[in-house]
Amino acid sequence: VQLQASGGGLVQAGGSLKLSCAASGRTFRRDVVGWFRQAPGKERVFVATIWRSGKTYYSDSVKGRFAISRDFAKNTVDLQMNNLKPEDTGIYYCNYAAVVGLNWSEFWGQGTLVTVSS
Repeated sequence: VQLQASGGGLVQAGGSLKLSCAASGRTFRRDVVGWFRQAPGKERVFVATIWRSGKTYYSDSVKGRFAISRDFAKNTVDLQMNNLKPEDTGIYYCNYAAVVGLNWSEFWGQGTLVTVSS
């Protein structure tokens, strides 16, 4: 599975951005796609995830401001980010995890940079 993240950029606080993760290659029936953020000098942290069933989960810091969605026809997962804050700054990575055989496997995209100015 290859993942291509796009949509990052520079935005003022209070603004919006939409990230997109395009998957190519084989996908699996039991899978979940998520977005993670890595701020400068910090560890990568969970932002949002969406299961194949449509169930979504968000970190407390983005709940109510971000929305994750999936388009099976296009094989993409989008992250709509509204009311952005400077603390949302970082490289956003797309993650795809699936049951392959009997085990979970995961794949990462290359990341897209989001910078929120105050």
